[in-house]
Amino acid sequence: MNLATANASPPATQFVTLTINGQQRHLEVAPWTTLLDLLREYLDLTGTKKGCDHGQCGACTVLLDSKRVNSCLVLAVAKDGSQVTTIEGLAAPGSELHPMQQAFVDCDAFQCGYCTPGQICSAVGMIREGHAETADDIRELMSGNLCRCGAYPNIVAAIEKAMDATRARLSV
Repeated sequence: MNLATANASPPATQFVTLTINGQQRHLEVAPWTTLLDLLREYLDLTGTKKGCDHGQCGACTVLLDSKRVNSCLVLAVAKDGSQVTTIEGLAAPGSELHPMQQAFVDCDAFQCGYCTPGQICSAVGMIREGHAETADDIRELMSGNLCRCGAYPNIVAAIEKAMDATRARLSV
């Protein structure tokens, strides 16, 4: 390493291309910009919530390449070329709610609603993972998503309802 390399400062901005809710976006961001901040501050997708900003509450959960992640822990530039689905992108514009969103409404699975987008995105990702079979599995696999109001019984009921609907659709 030479002196010029050792004293070089990081670039002020970098370009990143992400497909967000089905739309390809080309953005210029600071290299330390998290995916959460990109969604909220650059794109005004405020459904994804900033809770703890340390990956401990799950309020910022989104689907990254169909897998659930805490977007506060992911640098946007590190995921160049990836696909991101937020709560705003689960249902097609002008269409019915996503089955998980509808199940949350039907089962009254929210109180203040702050954690709901992260809970829903996490539940969709969990079902895709295919490991949840029982209510105990759901509780364990959703344990990274906290609800400060304690709506857990209704959240589990909503996820079970959506899982049952998904299974019924697949068996046809």
